[in-house]
Amino acid sequence: MNALKIAATGMSAQQMRVEVISNNLANMNTTAYNPRRAEFTDLHYEQIQRAGTVSASDGSILPAGVQLGMGVKPSAISMDVVQGSLKQTGGELDLAIEGAGYFEVSLPSGGTGYTRDGALKLTGEGQIVTSTGYAVMPDITVPDDARDLSINADGEIYAYFLDQVDAQFIGQLTLAGFTNEKGLEAIGGNLYRETAASGTARVGEAGQDGLGQFRQGYLEESSVDSVRELTELIEAQRGYELNAKVITAADQMLGATTQIR
Repeated sequence: MNALKIAATGMSAQQMRVEVISNNLANMNTTAYNPRRAEFTDLHYEQIQRAGTVSASDGSILPAGVQLGMGVKPSAISMDVVQGSLKQTGGELDLAIEGAGYFEVSLPSGGTGYTRDGALKLTGEGQIVTSTGYAVMPDITVPDDARDLSINADGEIYAYFLDQVDAQFIGQLTLAGFTNEKGLEAIGGNLYRETAASGTARVGEAGQDGLGQFRQGYLEESSVDSVRELTELIEAQRGYELNAKVITAADQMLGATTQIR
């Protein structure tokens, strides 16, 4: 009885959906987190009688065949690219990206990572890094005697010193954009890696070529909608229960078959 296997694929699909939802809810307070969505597609079909074949009785063509589906399988877990709300923090190195774009980050492996988490910090040498300690590209070092920092919408960083009235330009942050942001590979720590699906990163100045701008003193909040997630959680739970009932019904039908004398 194929119903047992079909219902099992349905239970597995709903279980994966719950896992994705639970990860979204767990990251409700993660800076610049975008929720994920589980997507599914039907499995292959058993062609018991193909549509368009000739009927043996009178030679007419059958308008519809007999196709028995074999269940469901996961096709993708895609990211909802949605701008989270901006929360004012007042932090000197807290930067939110208003619009498209990612910070470039130098990974320990020598590769490049990308993030929208703008909770930046300074090392003991004055280097600007992420909260996990990865250097932000391009490499910018803040002088030890700098009193304050000012970062405009274009990413230009100015430092103020005690013995100077005017601010001194010390560097400019850039942004990286992608043709398909959903194709980025999440590697944890609010970081992403470029893939063939995302396309090659195009690096440029903020506010140009479709890239967003910086907001100093703000952080982008998670774009998870808790009400939507809870609604989908209930749907997934009900779907799991229904598939479990199919298995129970199929088991009872098999039991009735074996009891026939």
